[in-house]
Amino acid sequence: MANISENIKRINEKLQQLLKHYQLLQKENKRQTELIAALQQAKEKDVQLIVSLQEKISILKAAAGKMNETDKKAFEKNINQYIREIDTCIGILSE
Repeated sequence: MANISENIKRINEKLQQLLKHYQLLQKENKRQTELIAALQQAKEKDVQLIVSLQEKISILKAAAGKMNETDKKAFEKNINQYIREIDTCIGILSE
């Protein structure tokens, strides 16, 4: 009987250790998930900043007259996209 009691006690201790380890892993998983979300938000902000800075560079190049043909076409494409968006907004507002 003592042997069975010892085995049950040892199994119970191992279960308690596993439970503690599981809870630690859950906390770590939650922390990692929050970190991933924060990093994704930071990445999105960085991407938006890069796009904004690239637009400013192209505007400065256009103002300085130092654009090659490829840059001019890309710049014109962006300007035309903005004009279409403005026309769409005006159409919506006039309804």
